[in-house]
Amino acid sequence: MSVEGTWDLTVATPVGTIAAVVELRRQDGVLTGAAHGAGEEVPLADVALDGDLLSWKQAVTRPIRLNLTFTTTVDGDSLTGTSRAGRLPASRVTGRRRTQPGEDR
Repeated sequence: MSVEGTWDLTVATPVGTIAAVVELRRQDGVLTGAAHGAGEEVPLADVALDGDLLSWKQAVTRPIRLNLTFTTTVDGDSLTGTSRAGRLPASRVTGRRRTQPGEDR
């Protein structure tokens, strides 16, 4: 399964919905990426794909400083799952992969 590409995410947090963009790419056989949202870009850490389970970690500083762990299930060009920050309640995550011009998915 390929998860590379640009994903538009929606994270439903207790303080409101946050939109983010995650870019995933494979570099030397290893999944890497970055997240964009709330006016900042942060690298992804520990990106892992096991079957249809995609997970990663990232640190954010806006709106507050948090270390987040994402655990999602990928189904084609969509994903669903959760984002968790320490002991805080998990937030629901949904996402859609952007299709590239001229690309059939």
